[in-house]
Amino acid sequence: MHPRQFASQTPDAPALSILDANGAVTRTLSYVELERLANSYAHALRSLGLSRGDSFAVWKRNSLSFLPLYWAAQRAGLLIVPVAVHLSPSEVDYILDNSGAKVLITDGRVGAISDFEPSPSLQGRVYFADDPVPGLPDWNALAAEQPTTPIADESAGYHMMYSSGTTGRPKGIKPVLPDDDVQHVHPFTPLMAALYQLSPATRYLSPAPLYHAAPLVYCTLIHRAGGQVFVMDKFREEAFLAAIQNHKITFTQTVPTMFVRLLKQPAEIRARYDVSSLTHVVHAAAPCPVAIKRQMIDWFGPVIHEYYAGTEGNGMTYTNSEDWLAHPGTVGRAIYGQCFVCDEESGEVLGAGETGTVYFGGGSEFEYHDDAAKTQGARNPVNPDWTTLGDIGHLDADGFLYLTDRKANMIISGGVNIYPQETENVLLEHPSVLDAAVLGAPCAEMGERVKAFVQPVPGANVDGLDAALIAFARERISHVKAPREVEIVESLPRTESGKLLKRVLLS
Repeated sequence: MHPRQFASQTPDAPALSILDANGAVTRTLSYVELERLANSYAHALRSLGLSRGDSFAVWKRNSLSFLPLYWAAQRAGLLIVPVAVHLSPSEVDYILDNSGAKVLITDGRVGAISDFEPSPSLQGRVYFADDPVPGLPDWNALAAEQPTTPIADESAGYHMMYSSGTTGRPKGIKPVLPDDDVQHVHPFTPLMAALYQLSPATRYLSPAPLYHAAPLVYCTLIHRAGGQVFVMDKFREEAFLAAIQNHKITFTQTVPTMFVRLLKQPAEIRARYDVSSLTHVVHAAAPCPVAIKRQMIDWFGPVIHEYYAGTEGNGMTYTNSEDWLAHPGTVGRAIYGQCFVCDEESGEVLGAGETGTVYFGGGSEFEYHDDAAKTQGARNPVNPDWTTLGDIGHLDADGFLYLTDRKANMIISGGVNIYPQETENVLLEHPSVLDAAVLGAPCAEMGERVKAFVQPVPGANVDGLDAALIAFARERISHVKAPREVEIVESLPRTESGKLLKRVLLS
């Protein structure tokens, strides 16, 4: 299960297609072209002095070179460090310095590149690929001078991801490089391939940015199965539906925010496109409101799959539509590692139905790069081999996990613990709400009060909407959980992968 095998067996089979803003194909690489490009990229990285264990950064929007760069790292024993395009130059500097990146590859569609001044440590090893940047050399021109055959000293590389930084500085999750042949199969790969019935017939649509872990991992997983990857430059509701219909997409990976935006589309647009080719629609990254997921299953059919996991790779739960309908709101049962819910203070295992911190044991080991305190803080005090992503939830009697929220998001109002996710889910049920975020605002009397930031659907009447939403929430949840204040905003600060940057709202 490696794209090199398909480059040999079915060289002309399409491996990667790039879509434009309307969902139409602009460029396609066959498996043999992907293999040659990955090899030439690996040679180019070696020519710049990178050897096994070194890292290089990719600060790019979705484009043709992104996945070949991953496959170059994977066969050159290197760590590829994807960098989110919305970050500021100072944040990028932090990641480059923290990861020890020796090369940076960027493009002209990254807005902050015009203000970016590379660190002297990069010694001029900053290139553009696909979209020119004035003053920078062309990465593909360098690669074109290299052989298209494998480098002599191949070894397995991997990705080093940084968390989204939704509550502070991004955390680098540094893996231990596998001491294996580049075509060695990680145990996780056949598990996922079997779960989603992956094959050369799989036609996968990636609507999310490749600098995030899940889109990158799923795309490379499809390449290991010999399928075709279709990459959007960014998620657009109608273009997403058009791509599914026009390219007979069988598999896609999304986040709940995308579901909400799809469901808020006018009925005539939703009815315009045939999505019957889909066999698997996978979502993750945040809990999905029960009402939203029911509507998606009604629309797309019982092809909705969900998992809970993190970039850390310490464990994973999974549920299909059938199990979810029997256990509404669950994120599934553990399929990689074991799942435990433990007391937040003592770390002792809790019983079914009791809420606490979610831990995984038996999955992959990880560490936060150059941050021993954060690494230690993720460990269970009783069983230090168990690690947490910081989420709160409970297990039912059948072993299905339900997430409440992240511990860091909890609001304490008058001594009562309030988890914003529940309130956000209720607000999203209102027909005038496109997006919602709930936070704790300072309150002299209660310590914190529940405040909601709401983005209305286009064209919605916002006169009196704040009061209407407070009343709407109070009809459905406890008054203490309902917002005491609603602020109407033009948009909410989300990353392109759908994660809400609450720290921006609090600033």
